Amino acid sequence: METIFGNLQGLKSSQLKQLQRLYHQRIPGDRITTSEFSQRLAAISTELNQPVCAYLNRRGQVIRVGVGTPRQTQIPPLELPRYGAERLSGIRCIATQLKPEPPNEAALTAMALQRLDALVVLNITGSGFQRRGGGATGYVKEAYLAHLVSNTRQLVETPRRDVSTEVRSQESGVYYSVSQPMSVDTLTQQDLVELVEELEAEFRREFIAQEVDTDHDRVLIVGVMTDEVTPQQFQDILAEIGRLVDTAGGQVLQTMRQKRSRIHPQTVVGEGKVQEIALTAQTLGANLVVFDRDLSPAQIRNLETQIGIRVVDRTEVILDIFAQRAQSRAGKLQVELAQLEYMMPRLTGRGQAMSRLGGGIGTRGPGETKLETERRAIGRRISRLQQEVDHLQAHRERLRQRRQHREVPSIALVGYTNAGKSTLLNTLTNAEVYTADQLFATLDPTTRRLVVPHALTEQPQEILVTDTVGFIHELPASLMDAFRATLEEVTEADALLHLVDLSHPAWLSHIRAVREILAQMPVTPGPALVAFNKIDQVDSETLALAREEFPLAVFISASKRLGLETLRQRLGQLIEYAVSSR
Repeated sequence: METIFGNLQGLKSSQLKQLQRLYHQRIPGDRITTSEFSQRLAAISTELNQPVCAYLNRRGQVIRVGVGTPRQTQIPPLELPRYGAERLSGIRCIATQLKPEPPNEAALTAMALQRLDALVVLNITGSGFQRRGGGATGYVKEAYLAHLVSNTRQLVETPRRDVSTEVRSQESGVYYSVSQPMSVDTLTQQDLVELVEELEAEFRREFIAQEVDTDHDRVLIVGVMTDEVTPQQFQDILAEIGRLVDTAGGQVLQTMRQKRSRIHPQTVVGEGKVQEIALTAQTLGANLVVFDRDLSPAQIRNLETQIGIRVVDRTEVILDIFAQRAQSRAGKLQVELAQLEYMMPRLTGRGQAMSRLGGGIGTRGPGETKLETERRAIGRRISRLQQEVDHLQAHRERLRQRRQHREVPSIALVGYTNAGKSTLLNTLTNAEVYTADQLFATLDPTTRRLVVPHALTEQPQEILVTDTVGFIHELPASLMDAFRATLEEVTEADALLHLVDLSHPAWLSHIRAVREILAQMPVTPGPALVAFNKIDQVDSETLALAREEFPLAVFISASKRLGLETLRQRLGQLIEYAVSSR
C-alpha cells in the first residue's frame, strides 16, 4: 500500500483509497499539471475538507501524497536529492487550498526548503452538486504558480508567457516568483521543461559568478548567545570559530546568531531558527553547518534531519585541524585516538551523514575509514591505540630522565594557539619549526637548546626549550586525554614560558583559558614567566594596561626580534628560581 503522509486522523478507508490511487496518475513530462489531475485533487480535497498535496517528479510520476499544507507535508531534507546550489530538486508540488488567496509565507518557505521546481496552489470551491456516493465535489476556481528565482534577478521582471509576475524576498534572502491568479487552462499551457531549464541556467550563472571553490566546504556558522556570556565574549567566540573553520580549509559563507536564555535540548536553537538555517543553507549552497559549541549525538542527529546537510560542532572542527596538522607517528596516533573516542557515541543514527569518505571538515584523519565499522571493532582499535600512546609516554619519560640525568634544565613554551610560540622558538634557537598565521600550526613537540645567562654568575648556561601544542578555550576533554604524552612536556619541565598574543582583542581571556587548562594537569607545572608577544602590533593604551596588570611580564616581538635579550636574562633568572625550588 502506498503511504499517505500528513494528517490522516478521521479519514475513512474509502478516502484513503482515493488518495492512494493518485500514485497511479501520470502527467506528461513537459506539463506542470493537467486539468483532469487538478480537478481530481480539488474533488478529493473538497470531500476531506482539508488541503491535499501531490508531489511529482520530472517524469510526471506522483511520488508523494499528503493531507495538509505544503509545510505540513513537505519531504524531509535528507530524503531530497542534493544537486547543489545551481540545481533544483526535480520535484514539484501541486497543492489545494480551501481559502481563495495566494500561497502564504509558510508554503513558499516549504518550496524554498525543498528547492522545488515549482509550487502550484489550486484555490477550490464547491460546485453545488452531489458526487455519486454522497459528498459535495469541488472545482478549481483559480491557480497560482510559484517558483524560486536567482538572487541576482531584478525585483521587477518582464512577464513570462503573458503571465504577469511579481518577485518578493524573504528576510532570509530567498527570492521567489508568484504569478497572478490564472485559470487551470492557462496553467496547463505552461511548459515545465522550459521553466526549469531557464531557472537552472540562472542559478548556474549565479553559482559561477560567486567563484565557488568546490574543493572547500561551504560553511554556515551558528552561534548561540546565552546569559552566561557577555556580548563581547560572544563576538570573540564567533571570531574564533571562524578562524577554526578557515584553518580547517572551509569557506565561511555566513554567521547566524540567536540569543536564548538556555540551550534547546533537542536542537540547540529554536524551531524557527532551524528552519532559517535550512533555508539559508539552500540559498547559499552551503554543505556544512558548524556550531560554536559541543553538540550531543542526539542534537546532531536532529539538526541533520531537519537541515538536510552535515552538522558538526566545535570539537569536530578542532579534531579535523589536528588530523591535517599531525606529522609524526606519535601525533597521528593521538589524533586517531581522539577522533575515535569522540565519534564512538555518535555512530548511531547519523544516517546519510555516516558516509564520510567524500572528504571535508570532520572527515579527515587516520581514523576516517574506521568510522563505518562495527562499534566493537572500533572499541578494539581504541584499546590498541591507548596501548601505543602508553608506550609513547614511557619512551618520552625515558628521554626526559636522560636529560635530567645530564642536569640540563628545561622550559616548556605554553600559550593560546597562534600566540607565536613556534616563531619564538625559531627566533631564539634557529630552529626550523613550521609557522603560519593559523590556529594549531604546531602539534608535535619540538625541543631545542638555548644559551641564556646564569642569573648569579652571568656566565652562559644551556637550557632546553620545548614548543608545545597551543591551548584553546574549553579544550575538548578527548584531546586532553589523547595528548597526555605531549602535555607531559609541560608538567615535567622545570618552568614555563607563557606566551600571550597581546595584539588579540581577547588576550585577557586567553590568559585565563591557558591557566585553567594548566590547573587541570595531573601534576602541578613549575613556575611561569608571562611574555607578551607582538608588541609591534598594539597601541600604547593596551601596552599600559598589560604592564599594569602583569608588572613582572616581559614584552617582546618574536617576528621583529624586539626584547629578546631581556627575555634571555629573565629566562636565566626563571631557571635559577625553578631549580633552587625543587
